[in-house]
Amino acid sequence: MREKMVIREWSAADRPREKLMQQGRRAVSDAELLAIVVGSGSSHESAVSLCQRLLASVKHSLLALSRLEVQDLCKFKGIGPAKAISIIAALELGRRRQEAAAEEKPQLNSSKKVYEYFRQQLQDLSHEEFWCLYLNPACKVLDEQVIGRGGNDFTPVDVRLILRHALLNKANSIILVHNHPSGTLSPSQADKVLTKKIVLAAQTMDIHIHDHLIFTDQSYFSFRDEGLL
Repeated sequence: MREKMVIREWSAADRPREKLMQQGRRAVSDAELLAIVVGSGSSHESAVSLCQRLLASVKHSLLALSRLEVQDLCKFKGIGPAKAISIIAALELGRRRQEAAAEEKPQLNSSKKVYEYFRQQLQDLSHEEFWCLYLNPACKVLDEQVIGRGGNDFTPVDVRLILRHALLNKANSIILVHNHPSGTLSPSQADKVLTKKIVLAAQTMDIHIHDHLIFTDQSYFSFRDEGLL
């Protein structure tokens, strides 16, 4: 029977790793995901069969499984300390992911909120830094990336890098942020040219530049508020 065959003897479509690669993570069962984690079964049982048996013992509850300690898991034939630790580590990562997802993401739908959210990142710097905040359709932060660091009055900016991060994060819009260590709030001509260049490049990918803010330690300048976007 297939259950007594090692996984490498199965057809490619039935192997958990290949199934995940070809059909995506949603197509893989809990037992198959656990089988990928433990890596192998025994000479008498495949990794998937072992994990099916393990899940059945906790009524297929991943929550109940996550409460088992190493010694509990080692009671199952085919699971030693190494496999038990791998299972616990995988479930703990899942728990931590839920914790991270539960943190409320800020909604940056005004220049004031952007300044209050990001000012500490750029405060008291003696050099310029150029950052991008990547947002979802609700203007909530998906990611933050530093694009360039420079001297006290110039920062090299790679527009391709800005758009690459936007595509990786599936961002709907971007907020551009950089600081003026000199304390000057007004945008330079170079700031204006760069902003226009980024806006035009983003438009080709249906990505919206929500704002460009210049930070000083005490205040900020918003391209959108001032009618420059």
